[in-house]
Amino acid sequence: MALELWQAGLLVVVGTIAGFLNVMAGGGSLLTVPVMVFMGIPGPVANGTNRIAILAQNLTAITTFARRGFRDFKLSLTLALCAIPGAIAGAMLGVQLDGVWFNRALALIMVAVMLIMYFDKGKQAQPDEYQPTPQQLLRGHLLMIGVGFWGGFIQLGIGFIIMPVLNRVMGLDLVRTNMHKVFIVAVYTVIALVVFASQVELLWMVGIFLAVGNSIGGYLGVHYSVAGGERLIKRVLNVVLILFIIKLLFDI
Repeated sequence: MALELWQAGLLVVVGTIAGFLNVMAGGGSLLTVPVMVFMGIPGPVANGTNRIAILAQNLTAITTFARRGFRDFKLSLTLALCAIPGAIAGAMLGVQLDGVWFNRALALIMVAVMLIMYFDKGKQAQPDEYQPTPQQLLRGHLLMIGVGFWGGFIQLGIGFIIMPVLNRVMGLDLVRTNMHKVFIVAVYTVIALVVFASQVELLWMVGIFLAVGNSIGGYLGVHYSVAGGERLIKRVLNVVLILFIIKLLFDI
């Protein structure tokens, strides 16, 4: 697909916004995939091509978090490995996906996330000292299978699903939640990308321009996530959830 200059610029701009939202909260793919469909790209191809940008964005975010002293690769890796089987199954189904029938279900998931994240005022993690209990670790790892399935299947809104698992089920603070999130998504995205590439013709040039934007946004997302801490992440998450719930339910 030959890209015009305005299309390349649009992909970079939208990718930057999406990358920032993906790292801070989630929902960036709800911008990038529709933009690609608007450009005339079939749904399954847009779904697969989007994974190129997602991978670049999360590799950038992992590196940026690590440079700022936020890393726990052992836990990130075990969680990511549990997500892989689900991601393979989801991607195999996702290559056949067409249309946006899943919008209302996704909106309901977002409503549930808001209720969990903002009305559950139970135990809070200690950012520098807290370690999940064995029971929390077990539940978190088991739930990663479902997280991987959704991520492999459609990717849209994966942040809204993975954050409650890490934050509420495992008790991690929101900065470290985002730290683990970008690693987990990067790992299963490699698997999903391979599946999509084997089944549909990905548009690599579109993916590269989108990846440039997503990487910039991912870097900015880590910067503001670390600098602003939990308070800023909660504000961004709350606003993004409300906006996307309205969009999905009322199709605006």
